Amino acid sequence: MTTAPALPRTHPLSTVALPDAVARQFRLLECTAAHFEGPQLFRADAGVVPGLGRPHTTARVEAVLADFFGGEDAALVQGAGTGAIRGALQATDLGAGPLLIHRAPVYRTTAATLRALRTDVVEVDFNDPAALRAALATGRFRWAYVQHTRQRLADSYDPADVIAACVAAGVRTVVDDNYAVLRVPACGVELGADASAFSLFKLHGPEGVGVVVGARDLVERIRGDNYSGGGQVQGHQALDALRALTHVPVMWAIQSQVGAEVAERLTAGEVPGVAEVRIANAQDRCLLVRLDRPGARELPAVAATLGAAPYPVGSNSRYEIAPLVYRMSSSALDDAPELADWTVRVNPMRAGADQVIDLLRRSVGLLNDPPHPKD
Repeated sequence: MTTAPALPRTHPLSTVALPDAVARQFRLLECTAAHFEGPQLFRADAGVVPGLGRPHTTARVEAVLADFFGGEDAALVQGAGTGAIRGALQATDLGAGPLLIHRAPVYRTTAATLRALRTDVVEVDFNDPAALRAALATGRFRWAYVQHTRQRLADSYDPADVIAACVAAGVRTVVDDNYAVLRVPACGVELGADASAFSLFKLHGPEGVGVVVGARDLVERIRGDNYSGGGQVQGHQALDALRALTHVPVMWAIQSQVGAEVAERLTAGEVPGVAEVRIANAQDRCLLVRLDRPGARELPAVAATLGAAPYPVGSNSRYEIAPLVYRMSSSALDDAPELADWTVRVNPMRAGADQVIDLLRRSVGLLNDPPHPKD
């Protein structure tokens, strides 16, 4: 019999407690009031406005986001998180030296951006503070790239410590804050990074909208590169993203609470057939659920017949309301391919713990003991 692979120890990022999430929601509305007059929240413009280069509404939303996240400026971009990362990296002067990155599988679309920019990258294990300090001390680097959530399941580095080490060495940082913004207490730019790049589609905003928040010189370069009207985030898109964002802090806090409860109940043995569970920031914050026998490739389809989402759309986009039961992410499987037959990721999305537990109990039961057709 094939030996089951054990899940690695994970180091989940801190989450935001519900009272703090409520306070963040209120803070976002205070920032909105500082940049919008009441009637402006009900109308939006479009086009490359002379002298501004973008719609007035878009500029107001950018000002709100810069204020809220503590950046000098912000630029809304098309292309969601991928477009934001690409814009931020393109705005850096990477030709002046190599880019320092974590030694781990790179998220697929980010790897494509690095190839397209012909970026010279140098990998260092961010989990090893001494190795990071030694690399920074060489003076080779002007820029570092940090993915806030985990690239490897066993990653343990604190992004705040990595950013602080870079700042101390005079190395500027771009942070991929996808899957982290408003779920963790502080994003990259709030921790001292030069730029946070992330998708607003993953924060219930409209399809294709992303943002870079951070240092003014970077944001101005992004804006200058994106002068074309066809590349602009139009005013109605910007306003839609802002409206959606007001719901996210509380929603994420509730989802984190539900995920913790589900993990505790699975660990206590409530679902026969589940051998092991870990909370992980494997892209989005989720549960890694290892079965007691191979079947992870088949379980998502079975769970979908009982109401589970069969695949992600934006990993917490506005489309995703049902619990997600799905394979592990590609980057996680690149790091731990032996888990592919044994482990699924589970995200409660908007559901409660009872529904998630019941869904897993029934779907694992059907997988292990499928109904026999009647003669």
